[in-house]
Amino acid sequence: MALSLKPLAALLPWRSKSPHADELYGAIVAQARLPVFYQGFGVPDTLEGRFVVLSLHLFAVLHRLKDGGSEAATMAQALSDRFTADMETVLRELGVGDLAIPKKVRRLTASGAGLLQSFETALGARRGAGSHDRRRVPGDETAARAASARLTPYLKRLVRHLEEEPVQELCAGRLSHPDI
Repeated sequence: MALSLKPLAALLPWRSKSPHADELYGAIVAQARLPVFYQGFGVPDTLEGRFVVLSLHLFAVLHRLKDGGSEAATMAQALSDRFTADMETVLRELGVGDLAIPKKVRRLTASGAGLLQSFETALGARRGAGSHDRRRVPGDETAARAASARLTPYLKRLVRHLEEEPVQELCAGRLSHPDI
């Protein structure tokens, strides 16, 4: 009998993990770490800037999964759980104490929810200037506006690209991205 490293997992059946969530999350993180976002798009290469770029890619995948049926919903929940666990790990690595972790994770989750909403708004906006999400990109107003103006068309291309991908590919942990 194998020893489970997650002893509470059996008690949380509604949080059942999609078998390929780690692969898909890894592909999202790998794309978000590409230097082009920080060197070419002008997003600050800071913790906050990386959070924005990671959230943008996570948003695009979750957006694709949202109408994909029960398997996609399971994957979306697993990705959200994986993202939360990743943020907790980052906070621990930054030296945040155990007692402060839940409060900071809640704050990050709320910030992430606002960020995802701004991406949803930017995606639906007729204007391509990224006026809805510039306040979410860290940095001074001019730099944030310039980075947002580059990120918004990329986000729209990424979402269109993912709309052409079968949901089953994402659920199998396979993710492709459009050319940047």
